[in-house]
Amino acid sequence: MTSPARLRDSTQIVLSPGAIEDVRAELEARFTLTLHETEERVRIIASPLVIKDVSDFLTLRGVSVP
Repeated sequence: MTSPARLRDSTQIVLSPGAIEDVRAELEARFTLTLHETEERVRIIASPLVIKDVSDFLTLRGVSVP
């Protein structure tokens, strides 16, 4: 059985505040996702397939994705 932590990791990317500042508009235009921002972090939430594409997108634009 799949653990909740594993499912969560496959459906979100957690970054530091401001990490997507330069690409936010393009990110929201290209992908179906939810952004949840606090002072401590930015969570990008989407389906597992979209998260993989978002990760590739961010990496190609120089954003470090854990």
